Formats: sequence, C-alpha cells, structure tokens
Amino acid sequence: MADLQQLKQRFLEIYGGSGEGIHVYHAPGRVNLIGEHTDYNGGYVFPAALTFGTTLLIRAREDSKLGLATTNFDTHKVLDMNPIVYDEADDWMNYPKGIVHELQQEGKTFEHGFDLLYHGEIPNGAGLSSSASIEVVTAYALLSLGGYETDTVKIALLSQKSENEFNGVKCGIMDQFAVANGKKDHAILLMCDTLDYEHVPFKSGEYKLVIGNTNKRRGLVDSKYNERRSQCEQAVKDLQKKFPNMTLLGQISLSEYNENEHLIEDETVRKRARHVVEEIDRVLRSIEVLKANDLPAFGALMNGSHDSLRDLYEVTGHELDSMVAAAREVKGVLGSRMTGAGFGGCTVSLVHQDSVEQFKDEVGRKYTEATGLTADFYVCSIGNGVEKLA
Repeated sequence: MADLQQLKQRFLEIYGGSGEGIHVYHAPGRVNLIGEHTDYNGGYVFPAALTFGTTLLIRAREDSKLGLATTNFDTHKVLDMNPIVYDEADDWMNYPKGIVHELQQEGKTFEHGFDLLYHGEIPNGAGLSSSASIEVVTAYALLSLGGYETDTVKIALLSQKSENEFNGVKCGIMDQFAVANGKKDHAILLMCDTLDYEHVPFKSGEYKLVIGNTNKRRGLVDSKYNERRSQCEQAVKDLQKKFPNMTLLGQISLSEYNENEHLIEDETVRKRARHVVEEIDRVLRSIEVLKANDLPAFGALMNGSHDSLRDLYEVTGHELDSMVAAAREVKGVLGSRMTGAGFGGCTVSLVHQDSVEQFKDEVGRKYTEATGLTADFYVCSIGNGVEKLA
C-alpha cells in the first residue's frame, strides 16, 4: 500500500490549499484463479481481488470543474464537468471521465467539482485490471461523497457500462465485479450471466500466489477472441439438434457434452467447446477442493486449466507456455497457469513461501533463455474490494 503522507504531500503540490478535506479510497487489481474463456459462454469464473491496486485522493473544489492527476505519469488536467466527452489524447483520464459521464446519465448531480489524484500500483497492460480499478474507485468515491448509495454490485455494472460505452472496450463484468466485491482471503465464485456469487475462503497457508508478467505485447487478443466466440456459438448451434433451448455452452453438463459431442461437425469447434465445458467443471471442482482445504488438488486443476487453454482453446502462445513450463519445474509449486485472455499477459502460480525467491530466479532465467524477454514477478495476497481508507 502506498505511503499516504507522501501522497497527500503530492496532492497539495499539484492542487494547493491545506490538507483539510482530503478523502482517501482504494480499489484493488484482480487475478482470475481459474475459469478462463468461460464468462461469455455462460459459465463460472473464480477471480480474487489483490492487495495492491489504485489509491485515490479526492477533495471538493469550489467550482464545478474536475481536476485529474496521477503519480504514475506527468499529466494533470482541469476539465469542465459539463459536458464530459471522450478524447483519445486524454489517455487514462477517459476512465474516470467515463464514470462521471455515467453518473450524470443516471441523473446524479454534484454541487461542486472535485480534484482527484490517482496512485496506481498495477502494471499497465498486464491484464490485472488497472482500468477496472480506476473506474470502481472513482465511482465509489463520488457516490460516497455525493451522499448516494454505494452498492458494490451496481458500481461494478456502472463501471462496466462506462468501459463498454464511453471507452468503447467490450469487456465482460468479471474485472469490475471482482474489484468492487473482493474480500480478504476469499475468491469469488461468479456466474457472469446472473451475477450470482459466493465468497469462497482461499486459505493458502504457507503458499503464495505469484503472478508472472510475460511482458509480451498482446497484439492478437481481439481478433482471436472474436474467432473463439464465434466457434463457441457454432458449437451451440450444432448441439441444439439435441438441446433445442440451449443458447450458451455453459448450459450443459460435462456428461451431457460427452454424450453429444459427435453432433459438432468441425473438429476445431469440438476442441473449443470441450475446453469450455471442462473448464466450467474445473471451476466447480476447485470450490470443492478449496472448501476441503486441499491445495495440491487445486494446483492440479490450475495445471489442467492451462493445458486445456494451450491444447484445446489454443490461446496461450510461446511466452506463456515457456513461463508455465519453467514454473512447474520449481520444487514447491503446486500449480501454474495463464490468467486472462491469453497471447501474452500474465501467469499465476501457487508457490510455497520457502521457494518464492528460487521461483523468481529460475523462472526468470529460463523464461529469458526461451523468449529473449524479461519477466516481472509480483508476490500477492488476496485483499478486499473497494473501500474508504481515510
């Protein structure tokens, strides 16, 4: 967590005035522990909030303008709150601007403007939800200071709408939901279609979650993502011969799929569908083994998830596969898999605390030898969702 005194000092350097009236909020990043490419297929995901994320310092202004600044870049702007419009040149500022826009669309008004300073600890482009973290902390702070209800499920939906419509990024609900509704030492079993969710204890004991950033630019994600979605839709059409009311792959069980897989004519489409149905089954088995406090079994399910994403869904790529292979060779690693959309981004591994330094050294060295790239590693704990700090 950031040093609040230093952040307050920086806030006053940018905006002036006294230290009175500065409020502090925090929203985490997130990692998806298992359940990849299941969300848009009507299945379960299993994300967790991280202890690091975005800290926001905010103070009311005397006028109706919006001051935006960050400790991460040398950018600072004061904007009119009416109207708020998207501007590509504003880069990261479009995330908080989108939240203000959505709140205005809902008829929520503010008597004055605000000065905001963001301090982000999430690496940009790593797939750990830096944008969702900014959106959720902004919405929570503005609603709180405006005297409005701070329902974290509604905040997640508002933040997703802002990213979809104001910023034009067609993300699902998982990122914003995990950031808004995280709970210390718990992961979230979330059904993305219905938003039914359950906090599941994640007692990792002597094991740490280690996120490995491949630092591979994820250039293929959009086109391959759309291709995978259409293949899943084709699988549903083929399976409708037996299940006429089916609209999503997540609506049939693994045993039903096994009995009817032959209805899917294209072999590649069959592979995609098998990954989805088996991955949903892995998520549900994960809940069982975690409730039984069986971490080795959870690690095995993590491994199965990655192997399926590599062999059946084909969204991993050389960099992710190299990092996972190196991770599994380290003594004290229970499981390792890619997390996120794939083709770069991050891995998540469950590593014994006594092996963490060895893990970073060995996996880092082998990854560089295999790819020519330098990895970054973050040792994580599972933290709370959005909250007020001061």
